[in-house]
Amino acid sequence: MQIVLAPMEGVVDHLMREMLTQIGGYDLCVTEFIRIVDQRLPARVFHRICPELQQGGKTLAGTPVRVQLLGQEPHWLAENAVRAVELGSPGVDLNFGCPAKAVNKSRGGAVLLKQTEQLYQIVKAVRDAVPVEYPVSAKIRLGYDDTSLTLANAEAICAAGASSLAVHARTKSDGYRPPAYWPWIAKIKQHVDIPLIANGEIWSAADAALCQQQSHCQDIMLGRGALAMPNLAQTIKQQQAVMPWPQVLQLLMHYSEFEITGDKGKYYANRVKQWFSYLKLQYPQAACLFKQLRLLTKSTDILTLLTYTLQQQKTSA
Repeated sequence: MQIVLAPMEGVVDHLMREMLTQIGGYDLCVTEFIRIVDQRLPARVFHRICPELQQGGKTLAGTPVRVQLLGQEPHWLAENAVRAVELGSPGVDLNFGCPAKAVNKSRGGAVLLKQTEQLYQIVKAVRDAVPVEYPVSAKIRLGYDDTSLTLANAEAICAAGASSLAVHARTKSDGYRPPAYWPWIAKIKQHVDIPLIANGEIWSAADAALCQQQSHCQDIMLGRGALAMPNLAQTIKQQQAVMPWPQVLQLLMHYSEFEITGDKGKYYANRVKQWFSYLKLQYPQAACLFKQLRLLTKSTDILTLLTYTLQQQKTSA
């Protein structure tokens, strides 16, 4: 079984990738998307989204990190895909699943699921341009408004030469509302001969097992569940116990040091609140702490609260 850490714009940046891969269980990470319009982007854009390019295309824990591109022009996607691998990305991923209105309005992401031929042309252009030893993967949803083109889209991506296909088992219209329709991935599997990766609504080891059973896929991709339970990959792969709350607090402190000293310090307050919105789904203690934390805007105040809470945990232990 391979476990992939999903790309989540504004959430899973290089700092989060470093932390989660240090905990372990991941075989591959995919970056937040790089938006491609009508030019070959400079190296600095790739390095900003994927600093791991400067350390061999891997996190410090040794997990490969694949650059993801989003756009609608085959030529420019191909040009930038070549640049990505030249800069050190161990392959390229193509985003056909992003549900964001702004992205779809500019003909990127999930809206391309309405255009099967365009999917084919994009994947083929990128596959033809990128040296054969580098994987070209893609991520889709089941469709835009419905599943009428699901099989045709998957077949087109496969025929164009994609190395693998991650399937978020919901349509764009479904958003993130449960359930995820994992049996649809099993249907797709009957029509394509490339590896499939199942994604959507995997919050626990039990969910992962059920997803594998219903999708007929061994490989899975974790997104929001990985943020709600930081060692989710290890609970699935190694049958580890769920990470206890005091250890999660230590992790939050570690993340805070990363964020505040890093180049994204100004986003720290929003980032940590966003992470808490997922943690509280798994940990009741996070829900209580979030009530205090959400009122704070300064990094120093948030750090003080986390430090105090951790000390209280140690005292009561």
